[in-house]
Amino acid sequence: MKKIEDYIRTIPDFPQPGVQFRDITTLIQDADGLQLAVDSMLDLVKDLDYDVVCGAESRGFIFGAPMAYKEHKPFVLIRKKGKLPGKTASQAYDLEYGSTEIEIHLDSFAPGSKILIVDDLIATGGTTEAMIKLVEKLGGEVVGICVLIELPDLKGREKIAGYRLDSVVSYEGE
Repeated sequence: MKKIEDYIRTIPDFPQPGVQFRDITTLIQDADGLQLAVDSMLDLVKDLDYDVVCGAESRGFIFGAPMAYKEHKPFVLIRKKGKLPGKTASQAYDLEYGSTEIEIHLDSFAPGSKILIVDDLIATGGTTEAMIKLVEKLGGEVVGICVLIELPDLKGREKIAGYRLDSVVSYEGE
């Protein structure tokens, strides 16, 4: 039986020299790989009590929506600034070269809702930290974060210390 790592292609020196890019397109293009990924993520959070799944544009949608569907939970989009049509809350955060903003609809969930944040990867933790801040602005309680891939050397887990983080695979030495 194949493992998640068997489906993920590594592309050296992308997008810049020295980076080992973990390409999930090879995983999601394979029905068995996609099913294994979603099932593995769900297995990590099977003990978690949550009301809503939130996923970040765009790869968080790939895993968060089927997880929400399988658990019969609502799925909430967190998108790049200017992509949501309703009234939104926004959160700015820093990137390696500059900054950006993400947004969520103000009516995405009721205050006090227990939120599971889903994404494909955590590296430095900037996007994840911004998603936590957005959820909390709306009165939600982040009860867990679930990612397919963690790059622990980039210290994202440290940035979100105090929050539960589950990852399916971890690539050391990135």
